[in-house]
Amino acid sequence: MMFSGLFLKKNSSIAILAILGIALLLAMGILEMESYHFFPVDTHNMLYFDLFGLSVNCIAFASTLAYFLLNARDIAAIGNNPGEYFALIFFVLCGVSIATSFNSLLMLFIGIEIISIPLYILTGSDKRNLKSNEASLKYFLMGAFSTGVMLLGIALLYGASEKGSFFLDELAIGKSGVSPMTMTGVILIMISMAFKSSAAPFHFWTPDVYDGAPTVITSFMATVVKAGVFIAFVRLFNDAFGDIKPQWQIFVAIITTTTLFIGNITAVFQQSVKRMLAYSSIAQVGFMLFSLLTLNTLAKEGIILYIAVYSISTIGLFAILIRMKDFSLEGFNGMAKQYPVLAFTATIFLLSLAGIPLTGGFMAKYYMIAAVMETGHWLWLVIFALLCAVVSVYYYFRVIQAMYFKEGQAQPLDISLGFQAMLILLAAIVITLGIFPQLLINLLYIIYL
Repeated sequence: MMFSGLFLKKNSSIAILAILGIALLLAMGILEMESYHFFPVDTHNMLYFDLFGLSVNCIAFASTLAYFLLNARDIAAIGNNPGEYFALIFFVLCGVSIATSFNSLLMLFIGIEIISIPLYILTGSDKRNLKSNEASLKYFLMGAFSTGVMLLGIALLYGASEKGSFFLDELAIGKSGVSPMTMTGVILIMISMAFKSSAAPFHFWTPDVYDGAPTVITSFMATVVKAGVFIAFVRLFNDAFGDIKPQWQIFVAIITTTTLFIGNITAVFQQSVKRMLAYSSIAQVGFMLFSLLTLNTLAKEGIILYIAVYSISTIGLFAILIRMKDFSLEGFNGMAKQYPVLAFTATIFLLSLAGIPLTGGFMAKYYMIAAVMETGHWLWLVIFALLCAVVSVYYYFRVIQAMYFKEGQAQPLDISLGFQAMLILLAAIVITLGIFPQLLINLLYIIYL
């Protein structure tokens, strides 16, 4: 993709190459799950590939394929040399693949940085827009700070380990008690990962960065990137810190409560749908954190379903938003009359994000709550989450109300039949996963050799 600009002069040709590339990547990811190993590389135990990590990779690749099919033209239109934008997105996917499969704290750091650095560039890719420049600078400064916090936590864990190792299975955390140095390292890494996944109270960069970045880049950041970082979060705490779960669970519970409250309450007051979706993405992380709190089988199944449904719904909503010039609620007034397909599919995506039955979002939230109920603890947190979910219904339904029940002249949108067909396909997937969630969850139980 980096060198495609030398040989391909048309933006459409570069976009087609990117779509073919991600389709090939997805096909290879699926075959890898079916035990076809293309490149047997000795990673010296620094990467560990299991069905959980490979499933997340395939979801990330499939989501990116949908993202390209809907928005490739808009990515290419950000500025000059569109091949470089696509190349940066593929670099991010490289980081996601490492973040889902690391077996060493160093590989975790490298994976997170490979995700972050291209995003600093993509956030500021609309150079003529001051808001984009400001968002890029804020993201870079906050990202650099959280990286420093992560490195300090890794250094403390290395110093506290008996063997002086970065490998997760050699840290031996909790085998002979928990030292203050170990606990400090765990908390610092938790804070850093909360920054990266935009969990409150470490979320304050998210609304400004999501709002300032080009909308087509925000769509990618809020879905594939968030999913990759969060799975790294879950994998680290499951594989390295699982034996000391009682010591850090209360911190995760506090972060979860804060995230649910701040994300949902602030989303209520937003007049811009783009900014509302930024706060909504914070609120969705609150439910994802249930998988980190419990780390049981239901949580693993649920988080796979959650990131898939959340990514599909959010990519679909942002694809519609990218075509619009007015991001306010008034901009959606009367859309149902002029663009019934867009209004219908947007409604499906919004209902899924709100967790309404018969959508994938409902089943995803069900799995998260069931995972917590299985532990027999944290009942107060479940009740609080359900109350927050009720609040979320209000701000999602405001958009539906504007499309169907408010009078207005919908703004002219440049949409093709292919674009509408892709939205219908994504909406159908959301409904299908709401009725048959096992279609996706069963990926975790393929016989993998």
